[in-house]
Amino acid sequence: MGLSSSLVPVASALLLFCCFTAWNAAAAAASGGGGLRLNYYSESCPRAEEIVKEQVRRLYEEHGNTAVSWLRALFHDCTVKSCDASLLLETDAATGLVSEQASPRSFGMRNFKYVGAIKSALERECPGTVSCADILALATRDGAAMLGGPAAIPMRTGRRDATESQYGEVERYIPNHNDTVSAVLSRFAAMGLGAEAVVALLGAHSVGRVHCSNLVARLYPAVDAGMEPAYGAYLRGRCPTADAREDTRDVAYARNDRATPMVLDNMYHKNLLKGRGLLLVDQRLASDPRTAPFVRRMAADNGYFGETFAAALVRMSENGPLTGGQGEVRKDCRFVNAK
Repeated sequence: MGLSSSLVPVASALLLFCCFTAWNAAAAAASGGGGLRLNYYSESCPRAEEIVKEQVRRLYEEHGNTAVSWLRALFHDCTVKSCDASLLLETDAATGLVSEQASPRSFGMRNFKYVGAIKSALERECPGTVSCADILALATRDGAAMLGGPAAIPMRTGRRDATESQYGEVERYIPNHNDTVSAVLSRFAAMGLGAEAVVALLGAHSVGRVHCSNLVARLYPAVDAGMEPAYGAYLRGRCPTADAREDTRDVAYARNDRATPMVLDNMYHKNLLKGRGLLLVDQRLASDPRTAPFVRRMAADNGYFGETFAAALVRMSENGPLTGGQGEVRKDCRFVNAK
């Protein structure tokens, strides 16, 4: 017997939860994330996830781009060896620690200070309990929902925070915007993510913006042959010179998606099929035989994109986490705890 229209969303959510629960159990064994579980803070800080959601919503209403920042921050944190909030550590001359934020690959990242706002709210409720790594994972989940993405992602928690920066490893782990599809697939494969997941996760490029310094090689001296001519002309208007400098005080940029720039949807994939990919690595997904079928399918089905994105986000968030007695729970996400 068919479901009534009013019950379809409920049934879909339950099915998604059941699928994720089974998938999480298998992924835990494969990723070494066995110390993570749903509702990790149910006893030690019962309102933890609710507080994160409240703060993410408040910050989104005040600074909409924070929701985009969480997505990029989680990707950078998890891709460099482990989802351990090492990205959030600030440079400390006294200890010789150099922040991962200082790497050229981190150019343009911002809103780290708002992680501190979430942390402060949690510290008032449950001092020394909720890790910065979990805050970043939960904020990304809730931020994606605020942007119109998947609304019921079962994110497991129990991560611990790193006590050292991986500054020296960032260049090796974070893909370059001009990388080949093979290089990108290899990097994600190291986290247990296949081509389908890569095409979904790069769909996060449907929100936010790209700095002209990362675009001009496709625009000058001539517009890349793989780019739609009219789109190339528009981008030249946004980035009028090949001499685009990485100056965050007055940086030139172009929106990833002109149609729905602050909605996490499949417009990214639709744009790729029209030759409107901003970054070279984005556009290459539409022509590589390993990824092109997924680009076409996600462009045609936003629901499929959302489901695949949600599963891939969870898998990425569980890349080599510190758990149990590893690491620490930082009191201030910017600094290692004083001994």
